[in-house]
Amino acid sequence: MQKTDSTLTKTKPRLPAIEYIRGISMMGVIGIHVGSQYIGNPSANAHLTALFEIFTRFSVPIFFFISAFGLFYNLDMDNWNYKQFLKKRWQTVLVPYLVWSVFYLLHDSWLYGSGLPSPFYFFGILFFGVAKYQLYFLVLLLWFYLLMPIWIKIVKKIDMLWLLFLLGIQVMFDYWSSFSVPLNLFVYSLPDDSLLKPFFMYRLNYWVMHYVFIFVLGGWLAVHIEGFMSFMKKRRMLITSSFFVSMFSLLAYYYHLIGTQSYTQLEAINTAHQLCPAGIAYTICASLFFFTIFTYNNYPDWLKSILHILGKHSYFAYLVHPFFIGYLALALQKSGHIMTAALAIAFYCTTLFLSVAAAALFRKLGDTIPTVNALTIGVYKRTTR
Repeated sequence: MQKTDSTLTKTKPRLPAIEYIRGISMMGVIGIHVGSQYIGNPSANAHLTALFEIFTRFSVPIFFFISAFGLFYNLDMDNWNYKQFLKKRWQTVLVPYLVWSVFYLLHDSWLYGSGLPSPFYFFGILFFGVAKYQLYFLVLLLWFYLLMPIWIKIVKKIDMLWLLFLLGIQVMFDYWSSFSVPLNLFVYSLPDDSLLKPFFMYRLNYWVMHYVFIFVLGGWLAVHIEGFMSFMKKRRMLITSSFFVSMFSLLAYYYHLIGTQSYTQLEAINTAHQLCPAGIAYTICASLFFFTIFTYNNYPDWLKSILHILGKHSYFAYLVHPFFIGYLALALQKSGHIMTAALAIAFYCTTLFLSVAAAALFRKLGDTIPTVNALTIGVYKRTTR
């Protein structure tokens, strides 16, 4: 008999949309990080930068939407064990987080000659998730797991009106955290050796309030799955049009900042991001849009296979892609090439291919050596008794 998780209900029908969205999100995150390389070109094309950095802005918060949806979809909220729940999540998130953090610290200290941090700074690096720039997501996810009893209480009691109220609070909080002049003056006025400074500097890495609404929305829709399915089926045109309106609104904000406010491309993408009001709207609309098209649209088998591969290997690819970005960037630097638009597109495609290929290879290796999968992506070999 297979061991079961008593925090979950009996298995419900599989929703391919969850897997497909994970793959799309992973592709978007890689786009953002490749865009960060491309924008180093003083002559970077503003439209390609928009593709890399603005169109993809739903990618990180939609991960929280899908994570919450997957959790609540199979969760028995009236009969679940917090301790057992955390044990399972520590295995799937905390262990890979620690393994990849140590890997990047060792690798980067060797490659760049930066040396290893002292024990004091090592624990700070782990707390804030800064061993590599993509790892903070796992820190935030762990905080969401720790606070799971709160989310369950909220999802149980909240209705549409309270969801709208929470959205309003979310917009105000994110705007304050991102754009408050007094807050930023306070943070940057702190001495560099102040213990308080990193807690504010890295607030995006562990303040779950930045993404509470999208997480709760994912959980709430999973609990009300029948109504959600009906809404998607009946309102596909509204959902689709909302997605494009929100996307063009965020893009318009980006172009406005560049064209009329004289922002640099870097300043513009650091302003028109997922936590600005237009970015929050885009995230919500993108979450509903992708769930809808992956639920009710028909796709050829070859496309389903690609979406399945991307989704299946999204976790490892997300964790490993900075490794390939680093070496590809070094190769460009040594060859004396500037990252033109054509090279940036090739850079992105190569990074995506190498990341997914590495994920597939390690997953295959993990079938023979289960410890590999357990340490890198938190997948454990099923045991019987």
